[in-house]
Amino acid sequence: VQLQASGGGSVQPGQSLRLSCAASTSISRLNYVGWYRRAPGKQRRLVGSTTSSGRTNVVESLQGRFIISRDNAKNTVDLQMNSLKPEDTAVYFCNAVSDGVSSWGQGTLVTVSS
Repeated sequence: VQLQASGGGSVQPGQSLRLSCAASTSISRLNYVGWYRRAPGKQRRLVGSTTSSGRTNVVESLQGRFIISRDNAKNTVDLQMNSLKPEDTAVYFCNAVSDGVSSWGQGTLVTVSS
């Protein structure tokens, strides 16, 4: 499956951004879709995910600010990011697993700075 992440950009602290991960296949066929981020000088880390059951999850440290949603009609998994902080600056990636095969999108850069 091919993934295309979009929606990144430069924002000021406190603002919001919505990232979208578009899949080349029906997301209902994907066992797992996850959003990850890699901050400058750090390892890539999980932000949140959704499974084929429709359940979504955001890591505890980002709950209350980040929301993952899925649109089966558009084959997208979105990441809504609110109240952004400078420490949210990172390249954001989406990942999908289907029948044991993992695929990564190209990443989209989010910069939070005043």
